[in-house]
Amino acid sequence: MASIIEIEKLTKSYGGKRGIVDVSLQVAEGEVFGFLGPNGAGKTTTIRILMALIRADRGSARIAGMDCWEKAVEVKRTIGYVPGEPSLDPNLTGGQILEYFAHLRGGVDRAYLKKLIERLDLDTSRKFRHYSTGNKRKVVLIQAFMHRPRLLILDEPTSGLDPLNQQQFDGMVDEARGEGRTVFLSSHVLSEVEKTCTRVGIIREGRLVRVGGVAEVKAIKRYEITISFASPVPAGTFASLEGVEKVEALNEGHALRLTVQGAADAVVKAAARYPVVSVTSYEPSLEDIFLRYYEPDGQAPKEAAGVV
Repeated sequence: MASIIEIEKLTKSYGGKRGIVDVSLQVAEGEVFGFLGPNGAGKTTTIRILMALIRADRGSARIAGMDCWEKAVEVKRTIGYVPGEPSLDPNLTGGQILEYFAHLRGGVDRAYLKKLIERLDLDTSRKFRHYSTGNKRKVVLIQAFMHRPRLLILDEPTSGLDPLNQQQFDGMVDEARGEGRTVFLSSHVLSEVEKTCTRVGIIREGRLVRVGGVAEVKAIKRYEITISFASPVPAGTFASLEGVEKVEALNEGHALRLTVQGAADAVVKAAARYPVVSVTSYEPSLEDIFLRYYEPDGQAPKEAAGVV
């Protein structure tokens, strides 16, 4: 499938402050891509270059085959954009803002616009300055989706939304994907992308450290298994098993807590040799996995060194 976003060795610095360094990435048409990293990692810088709001120091960024800076107007016609920090006229109502954007787009499907307003339960009669953070987010989400763009670029799109509206947002993304449209979603809330994205990219200190499918990224997970036994079992029995990184004895050896990476087959087979009372497993979320890329020593894990 052809790529709609093509980024090659993109670099941007802010004087002595880090921006992004040699970021290369391709997003296929029709996929939902999660762009992950904490605040300051380089997510918004990358998006602002794609939107031609700032210019890269070097490298290239193309959308639908067009250079994002040289063909900025044409590129923007293909995009629905949600900025991380919306800044709109505080004296206009939500309805007036949406009307403005509808005219700017050359008109939109009014029935679909009404459906989005109802879906997110937005009171369009209130002025923007009177909106809560969540309602301001609703306005920018509606304007991004209402013209059914070929590409949606969403920077922290659910910030401030309550759980019900987050659920509605997930549905809107699923529908966009079902219609063959592309979603590029920036977030530091990893449970969000776990539900909606097909692939993810992790950016760390301005550098892209990993790209892969959601399941592929989760394959590097560490998780805990706690096994309770009817009688004490020596911890050394499990310490040398494949995938076991740590074993901790509990309750005078009547239980063992194991930190495991990869398949648990060897652990299960070893446990079966003893009278087992119970087994519990804590599987980390994508968020727990992501935190591994920000270890105190400042070094990414070895498996993160390449792009997958």
